[in-house]
Amino acid sequence: MVKLVGLTGGIGAGKSTVAGVLRAAGIPVIDADVLAREVVEPGRPAHAEIARAWPQVLGPDGRVDRQRLGAIVFADPASQARLEAITHPRIRERVAAERAALDAAGQRLAVLEAALLVETGFYRQLDGLLVVTADDEARIARVMGRDGCSRESALARLRAQLPQEAKTKVADHVIDNSGDLAATRARVREVLQAIMPDAP
Repeated sequence: MVKLVGLTGGIGAGKSTVAGVLRAAGIPVIDADVLAREVVEPGRPAHAEIARAWPQVLGPDGRVDRQRLGAIVFADPASQARLEAITHPRIRERVAAERAALDAAGQRLAVLEAALLVETGFYRQLDGLLVVTADDEARIARVMGRDGCSRESALARLRAQLPQEAKTKVADHVIDNSGDLAATRARVREVLQAIMPDAP
């Protein structure tokens, strides 16, 4: 079976940057956020369940307005739990299908990129965990630049998440992305060598 390693990190740490470095190195990356969008497409069971639970989040085209849904569930833990009960099993089914396809293709290593691997405990079902970190100032600057928000807003979003330290405690490998891209690439090479020492 293909070895499937998790990739996660807090907001602004640079998880997507590391995923890009891995892809460039020829490692397939399964993006859980892409799968999360797919499972709520019209015609899929999760879409029907969301439409019944929160009809107000459907746009004129019948698609789920993710921003509107997010505003509801992030303000209400019960709604968030309900949404996760609808979507997470479907996302995990898609991950399993993608993993099976990679295994059938003879792939030896793949990475699952997901924001909540530690929070949901799903990392325990994987073959390892990579956690991307960066210092708080770098993370704040990235969030401000990406989302056009204030420093206070960016800091609030950092503080609303599980602390980096909680994620690094359960990590098999930590990738510090505080510096430049060259340093991050070098660290990713080290990690890949440790995971697959017999790789070319």
